[in-house]
Amino acid sequence: MRSSDDAPYRNLYQKSLAYDRRWTYRRRRVAVLAGIVTVALVLGAGIWVVATYFSFDNGIRRSEALSGGVGLDQDVNILLMGLDSRLDENGKPLGQEEYDALHSGSADDGGYNSNALMVLHVPKDGSQATVISIPRDDYVDLAGAPDGMKQGKVKQAYGYAMDQALHTLSANPGGKGQDQIYQAARDEGRKAEIATVEDFLNIKVDHFVEVTMSAFLSVAKAVAPITVCLQEATKDSYSGADFKAGQQQLNAQQAVAFVRQRRDTSGDGVELSDLDRSRRQQAFISSLATQLKQKGTFTDMGKVTGIIDALKDKMAVDQGLNLIDLGLKAKQLTENKTKFVTLPIVEFGWSDTGESVNIVDKKAIQAQVADLLNPKPAPAPASSAPASSAPASSAAAPAPQASEAARAPGPGGAASPQQAESKPAPAPAPPSPSPSSTFNAGDWSDALVGGGIPCVK
Repeated sequence: MRSSDDAPYRNLYQKSLAYDRRWTYRRRRVAVLAGIVTVALVLGAGIWVVATYFSFDNGIRRSEALSGGVGLDQDVNILLMGLDSRLDENGKPLGQEEYDALHSGSADDGGYNSNALMVLHVPKDGSQATVISIPRDDYVDLAGAPDGMKQGKVKQAYGYAMDQALHTLSANPGGKGQDQIYQAARDEGRKAEIATVEDFLNIKVDHFVEVTMSAFLSVAKAVAPITVCLQEATKDSYSGADFKAGQQQLNAQQAVAFVRQRRDTSGDGVELSDLDRSRRQQAFISSLATQLKQKGTFTDMGKVTGIIDALKDKMAVDQGLNLIDLGLKAKQLTENKTKFVTLPIVEFGWSDTGESVNIVDKKAIQAQVADLLNPKPAPAPASSAPASSAPASSAAAPAPQASEAARAPGPGGAASPQQAESKPAPAPAPPSPSPSSTFNAGDWSDALVGGGIPCVK
């Protein structure tokens, strides 16, 4: 028989688990993908000089779910997790003002699903970083079959494993108090989520960063207003979204609605899905990173302090992640225009338990991820003329840079010797885009290369 000592957490989890199983839960879940990546992007070198004095590193939770891990001087994979919990990292309720702004219910809503999952791959050679977004409803094998569930949505590994750990630890506490049991159960959830992603993508996760739902709201408050762009006007009564077409500036609450919206209730025929919301979040990250860099936020003491304070009790990382090094890597992320990719699905379907899920091709996904993390060098362009027909330097002259309006670089190639002789030297690379520059972010299935203000559905 299970101990009654875990009643507060068991009751909370039972409520959240039951809520997740109801269709209405699909109408109210808030994805906080943007909040997670914001953590990675805003922690620039300037912030970390100040953070030393504000003891930021000592203010966040260090989890034992993952130890060791390679240093950031190597190729590194960082799993970024955003929970749908309406509580902070200590399991405490938020303030009513935050619940009102999130437009997502109360402390009793939500649960411990990793509703936002992405892998940030940072190459050691300083080249372009890649963010792989994992759709939260992908139907996969759950590591360890927590709570007896061999398969489920990829996001559910955390919640099922945490629930199982609460049962076990409460029955045999070993001298642990409720708070210790709660945090130990959270670590079991993290371990299961990490292992599930590793198996699904066939990769090694070196580090992780976890944030709660309110982290995004807090960061948005610290850096607002934030410029975004929409291809068409849209409204959504569930998320509170009400936006015009074109470029616009958002306050913190509007920013939450922007990254949360997954449907349109205006009746104008705008088609949106959970996968379009992933593209929204990617676009938001690109916009935010561009603006933070241009506004000199990393040298603004007031904004730096606000960002630090916003994250302290809403963030957890593994024991081995060097936050100062991660901050220094942020320069690489912003300057090299991080590439965002959403993993494909085969079709929408149903699980054996009657839940709506994404049916996926695991082998195809693993092959795609392998190509993304280990890109093959482009083959040397063939030349139809003898090497002596033009100087070596002109034969290797690159084609002119694509305009910022392109959402991703094409295959491209070097000019032929004859072309190189007749054309002037390539124009210098264009300057960093200003907040007024926009480009079409394309469909969610297309890769998105950051570095501007993407215009999305």
